[in-house]
Amino acid sequence: MLLLRAPKFASSATTASAFGYPSKLCKAFYSYGYAPNFYVGSYSLPMNTVVKFVPQQQAWVVERFGKFSRILDPGLAILFPFIDRIRYVKTLKEVAVEIPTQSAITQDNVTITIDGVLYYRIFDPYKASYGIEDADFSISQLAQTTMRSEIGQMSLDRTLAERSQLNHNITQAINEAAEAWGIKCLRYEIRDIHPPDSVVKAMHSQVSAERQKRALILESEGQRQSEINVAEGKKQAQILASESNQIEQINHATGEAEAILLRARATGAGIEAIAGVLKSTNVDGNSAVSLIIAEKYMDAFGSLAKSSTTLMLPGGASSPTSDPASFVAQAMAVYNNVKNASPSSKS
Repeated sequence: MLLLRAPKFASSATTASAFGYPSKLCKAFYSYGYAPNFYVGSYSLPMNTVVKFVPQQQAWVVERFGKFSRILDPGLAILFPFIDRIRYVKTLKEVAVEIPTQSAITQDNVTITIDGVLYYRIFDPYKASYGIEDADFSISQLAQTTMRSEIGQMSLDRTLAERSQLNHNITQAINEAAEAWGIKCLRYEIRDIHPPDSVVKAMHSQVSAERQKRALILESEGQRQSEINVAEGKKQAQILASESNQIEQINHATGEAEAILLRARATGAGIEAIAGVLKSTNVDGNSAVSLIIAEKYMDAFGSLAKSSTTLMLPGGASSPTSDPASFVAQAMAVYNNVKNASPSSKS
């Protein structure tokens, strides 16, 4: 069979004959409802020639005698002239449909204007051809009604904050209805949400108040932290001062204890030395102790005499301390015995 082809802009038998094809032959093809492979614009259906090449990502729906016959996949296809007809051409690519701006009322009775973009793809060319007349218009209307329904279930704050969840809900609702059309909604994207001017002003006031609140909170927290730091510093200073005083007292007490111990040791050594001398002179050790006590006694009386004109003597009449003269005489006798018994005095 003869296959005639002409450039894409050839749209009639006259145009075809102008490119060298016989005019009578072209008129004969057109008169029988069969046209050569002339493309009349980018949105026109392909001509019914015998051999066709289906482009990639397209599906051609073929009818035979006005009834659905088959779907042509990408690649080479053979048609029977006069009985086969390409009825629909469906693209299998992802299609973006702009959803016009519309008004919707939120759950808290705020009227907003909203628009978006819907992305869908045909997964069943048969349903998309015979299940719906105008897929773009139908899915656009479905998206608008679904969007109004979903926004009516959400407050304004949730609508502004949960766009992704709103997009997901709209996509699911569209897919449930568009499955019978052979269309799958891939995603829905909200572009702009415009609340009323009064609501926008109130939102701005709320944001300003929230910022002032945060500033006051931060300022008070800073002041509180500053006071805590000052109090903590004073606390640490007092702790350090008390620890220093404690260490000083411990050191002083330790020094006094060591001094007392050293004095006691020195006194003990002196008493032992005196006792040794007295022993060599046949004088008992009690006399040595009495000598030391007499010295201490006289020192104490000397101090008391300097600080006061009245002197109170301890003990009763029978006490040796009631008579300082006798006590001193006893001490001097011991001292003289020790002196006489010392080697230096003998020499």
